[in-house]
Amino acid sequence: MSNANATANAGLSTPIVRFAPSPNGLLHVGHARSALLNWQFAHANGGKFLLRLEDIDLTRARPEFETAIFEDLAWLGLEWPRPVRRQSRHFSDYETALSELRKLDLIYPAFLSRTEAAERVRKAEAGGRIWPRDPDGAPHYPGDDRTLTAAQRTKRISDGEPHAWRLDMKATLSGLAGSMCWDELGAGPNGETGKITATPAEWGDVILARRDIPTSYHLAVTIDDSIQGVTDVIRGEDLFAATSVHRLLQQLLGLPVPRYRHHGLVLDTGGRKLSKSEDATSIASWREQGATPADIIAMARLDSEA
Repeated sequence: MSNANATANAGLSTPIVRFAPSPNGLLHVGHARSALLNWQFAHANGGKFLLRLEDIDLTRARPEFETAIFEDLAWLGLEWPRPVRRQSRHFSDYETALSELRKLDLIYPAFLSRTEAAERVRKAEAGGRIWPRDPDGAPHYPGDDRTLTAAQRTKRISDGEPHAWRLDMKATLSGLAGSMCWDELGAGPNGETGKITATPAEWGDVILARRDIPTSYHLAVTIDDSIQGVTDVIRGEDLFAATSVHRLLQQLLGLPVPRYRHHGLVLDTGGRKLSKSEDATSIASWREQGATPADIIAMARLDSEA
């Protein structure tokens, strides 16, 4: 860990960082890198390392994966306060935040299913329209539902029509004065560092609560970081762009703004980031093959972040 990183929080009595995996698969070396960088930062600064389980996807989260996360991190030599925060047990926190945004008239019920929204986009693009896409490449949600009257929305909800809740990005940004920034101690995919101006409009009307649960990744992670007093968010550069959404939610809800440090990713032989869905070799598998914690630390290439 470089001296710059080690002294980044010199003015804070207890820096707090967190590692927040989803228990929907086994951890791989990319996860180890993020966990270890958080751990090292906390220890270099006399801070606290938290483990959080982002288990809002109730259909994919499994107890065996949660157990494996604990085992892998302990095998690597990491320790954390218990009990850990499980997002699935704190839906009321996210519902409270949604209620605040609803009172501000900044969110709306979105009734289009993924299939219906994708079909709207397909037809528009087939007709020659250039449809906006977010930094992850997903098309922006069509604006049909924004034009519904309050009475129409209420009736459709009372009739039991499935719906998500989305942020009305245009209305939200029109009501804010000035720009929003965050302090980036690491670097984005294109080397962005220092004072970064948030650009949430790139994401369109982001989803804040899914049809089946009263939250989304964006909302839950922002609320959790505030509730847990996280001072420094250390995570992969693939989440750099998403920070603009989180910064906007912090502004709207009056939440503190942590410092951010986005780190490089561990890539496979094809130059792609390691992924559970692509069956990246898990830490457990490496361990079964005789690897030591030192081997995993070497694979995680921590020195490249110094």
